[in-house]
Amino acid sequence: MMGSILHNRSRLVIVAGAVAPLAVAALLVPFRGTFDSTAAALVMVIVIAAAAVSGNRISGVVASASAALWFDFFLTRPYDRFAISHRPDLETTLAIFVVGVLVTELAARSRQHWQSANSSTAYIAMIHGVAVLAADSAPVASMIDQTNESLTQLLSLRACRFDRALSDPLLAQIQFNGDVAHVGLRWPAKEMGLPGPEAEIVAKWRGRVVGRFVVTPTPGATVSLEQRIVAVAVVDVFAAYLVGELHAM
Repeated sequence: MMGSILHNRSRLVIVAGAVAPLAVAALLVPFRGTFDSTAAALVMVIVIAAAAVSGNRISGVVASASAALWFDFFLTRPYDRFAISHRPDLETTLAIFVVGVLVTELAARSRQHWQSANSSTAYIAMIHGVAVLAADSAPVASMIDQTNESLTQLLSLRACRFDRALSDPLLAQIQFNGDVAHVGLRWPAKEMGLPGPEAEIVAKWRGRVVGRFVVTPTPGATVSLEQRIVAVAVVDVFAAYLVGELHAM
C-alpha cells in the first residue's frame, strides 16, 4: 500500500515537473514583447528549483528540459515555433537547461543529507531505547519485546523473535561488522535484502552466547550496511543486559 502511494506520488511530481514550466511560459506570453528574456529565463529557473525541491531528481531534470523547450517555443523569436533566430536566445535556452540540472543535483544531494541525518537520529534513539530499559533493570520479556520492535522497524521485517538456542545448521547470519553470511558466502543485502525465509543475529557478549534473534525478512526490502550495524548494536545491548542478569542469579 505504502509502496503504491509513493509510486503514485513520484509519477505526480514528474508530471508536475513537465507541466509547470509550460503553464508559467504560457502565462508570460502576453508580456513577451516587454518582458526581458533574461528575466523570463530566471522565472523558468525558479520553476525548475520548485520542481527539484518538492519532487526528486527525475522531476527536476524533466522540469529543466520542459522549461528550456517552452522558453524556446513561447518566449524567443520567432514566437510559437521550436526555432531560435538569435544566438543570445539560444545561449539562454541552453543555460536554462544546464542551470536547471545543476540546481536539481544540489537539491537531491541536500535531500540525501537531510534524510541521512534523520536516519542517524532514529538509529541512535533505537539503541538508546533498549539501553534505557537495561539500565532500569526491566524484565527480560520487556527487553525482548523492545528489541524485537526495534529490529522489525530497522530491518523492515515481517516478524522477529528471540530464541535462547542456536539452530543447526545455522541460518543466514548478520555478523558483528554488518556483513551477511549465507551458506558460507557474503550476501549482497544492500542490493537484494536479507536472505529468507529466516535469518538470525546472534546475541553474544564477551564471548558468551545467550541466544539469537530470528528475523523474517520482507522480500525485496533492501537493508543498508548502516542499518545492519545498528541492528547488531541493539542486539549487543540486549546481550550485555542478559549476561548481567544471568550473573546476578
